[in-house]
Amino acid sequence: MRMACIDRASPALNQMLLKLYCAEKALEIDHHLYEFGSVEYHIQSQASDPQLAYLSISMPPLCHGVLPKELSSKTIEMVKGLCPNVVEIIEPAKEGYQLTLKLNLNQIPRNKDYDKIIREISSVHSVILSSQLKEILWNVNSDDALQGMYKPIKLVYHPREPFFLIRQPQRIIAVFPIRFKEKSDVTIATTFFQELVDVGSSDKWAKVPPCNWSAIPPPELRGEAFEDLSTNGGFFTFDISSRHVEGNRLDKTVWSLLNFSTYVRYHVKSTKGFIQRRMRKRLESLVEALHQTNSEENEQTKQHQVYRYTKKLVRSTKYVILKQRWGTIGRKIKRIGFRLKINGFTRFRQRWLRFPKFSTGYTKI
Repeated sequence: MRMACIDRASPALNQMLLKLYCAEKALEIDHHLYEFGSVEYHIQSQASDPQLAYLSISMPPLCHGVLPKELSSKTIEMVKGLCPNVVEIIEPAKEGYQLTLKLNLNQIPRNKDYDKIIREISSVHSVILSSQLKEILWNVNSDDALQGMYKPIKLVYHPREPFFLIRQPQRIIAVFPIRFKEKSDVTIATTFFQELVDVGSSDKWAKVPPCNWSAIPPPELRGEAFEDLSTNGGFFTFDISSRHVEGNRLDKTVWSLLNFSTYVRYHVKSTKGFIQRRMRKRLESLVEALHQTNSEENEQTKQHQVYRYTKKLVRSTKYVILKQRWGTIGRKIKRIGFRLKINGFTRFRQRWLRFPKFSTGYTKI
């Protein structure tokens, strides 16, 4: 399961540190940043000493009741390992914060590597959460895990997206309740889970943690709060054994567990975008085909109209020519007829071809 799409560094914190480092003039900064609704960064820098900056972090523990509010020594060592020459831990931390870092900006090289170093400093939140989850996974084979091996541990990385770890002999079960607002997202996610289970069960991926998806919560979550078990996307489960938390595999396992819900949402969003692009492209091709058909029909209509107009024009031209010809002939015939005269016919018509006149009155008998 690849998490290349998930960035370990905080985008807002990375941008602020880059602005502070690349400033041509000394900046006076006293800024607060908030992420995930509960993580707070406090960045301070004075114009009188621009080579130093102070970064304070406040964050809730990954698991309430299991991990202490203060950072453990292992977590402190992991934070120190980010950039030993640049990062220095201030003890005690500033009031209201779990950790305060002193950043020696003058120790960051003025070359292309400065962006990479600042990005590593911006991933301090991910380092702390990974360290806390590692402490839980390190206890897979410990005797302490046997005492509460069937009691689920609720972990909260993103608000409103908790997941559970259930300790059992020689393994840990990770359960992710899946929730979505839209039904289409549920359909895409369900299909993705089924494919993920099929791929995970193949021989090619035999070394990865076995996974399973179910529409109902597993029996190990009986007794948990109703709001934590009310989902519309079902429950996805990973079976983590001791060989999955050994050596370099531990970092990959921890990062995959912390960002699995984010990865699922990223996959659903990408799938919806892909479907929309395909539908838009298909619609454009159909519209283009319709336009082409209409153009051909319009061309045929124009040709038919031109043909009818030409035919009508030819007919009208013939009619005019014939009319002119027959009119000339008729006028000639009339002129010929008028020249034939009979002497005395007019007096004969007036005298003998009269119609008798009848009286309209009547005589009473």
